[in-house]
Amino acid sequence: MNSADIKLKIFREVDSMSSSKLKELYGVMHNYINSKKDINDWIGTSVAQQQGIEAAIKELESDKGKHIWM
Repeated sequence: MNSADIKLKIFREVDSMSSSKLKELYGVMHNYINSKKDINDWIGTSVAQQQGIEAAIKELESDKGKHIWM
């Protein structure tokens, strides 16, 4: 599959998404595009900080967090 085929397939998938799924995808893409894939950022945090981040992620995954959409 070439780049044009992939773009068309992505467009078709996105075009058929519900509003809530589209917002969720936007958040994932935004985070992916703006993230730094540097393991040293994680390694440099304390165990307490890592546990806090993991707890926050679990809250978001269980829909207990606040979602802010731009």
